[in-house]
Amino acid sequence: MFDYSLLHWTTFTTAAVLLNLSPGPDIAFILSQTVRGGRKAGFAAMAGIWTGAFVHVLLAAVGLSAILATSAVAFSIVKWAGAAYLIWLGISALRSKGGSYGADVTTPVKSSTAIMRQGVMVSLLNPKVAIFFLAFLPQFVVPGAGPTWAQLFLHGILIIVVAALIEPPLVLLGERLTTKLRDNPKVGLWMDRSLGVIFVALGIRLALEQR
Repeated sequence: MFDYSLLHWTTFTTAAVLLNLSPGPDIAFILSQTVRGGRKAGFAAMAGIWTGAFVHVLLAAVGLSAILATSAVAFSIVKWAGAAYLIWLGISALRSKGGSYGADVTTPVKSSTAIMRQGVMVSLLNPKVAIFFLAFLPQFVVPGAGPTWAQLFLHGILIIVVAALIEPPLVLLGERLTTKLRDNPKVGLWMDRSLGVIFVALGIRLALEQR
């Protein structure tokens, strides 16, 4: 069971690394929380994104993600909900008064639990993630290597494992690069505004995407 060739693992690992490095709402959310609240907020955002990704993996393994791929109505509902949520996050950042910045640079605006919940929603409300897993994971199913659902689940979990190796260093680097900036409330306010624009843009892009 799970008997794969070296070429299989090399191809899969390369694809998983590129996937986790590609810019999108997930990475934007993780880095934005790191910029605003330091490593604690960044790690909470990561935990939320990974939790949402795990749910997508489960759905792909049992075949429920196919609903999003085949139903225009279901896709549209999730797409518009996700776009609205990203835009809401962006507007919240645009309306911020920069109160998250100051002498105590490690204190996030929201609790870690609240940030994690937001991360889960950002991931779950992105239909492209569900459809990606449904289209991507089957490419690595090998006849005779085990039940299809088990192979899908294994490779989906490994994508999250790769994320766990890539994203923490990004959070630590992001914190180091922005620590002194967060000491300055005026710069912090500008950072909030910039992040707000990014999230609104991501929401609009998601709203305009087709299946």
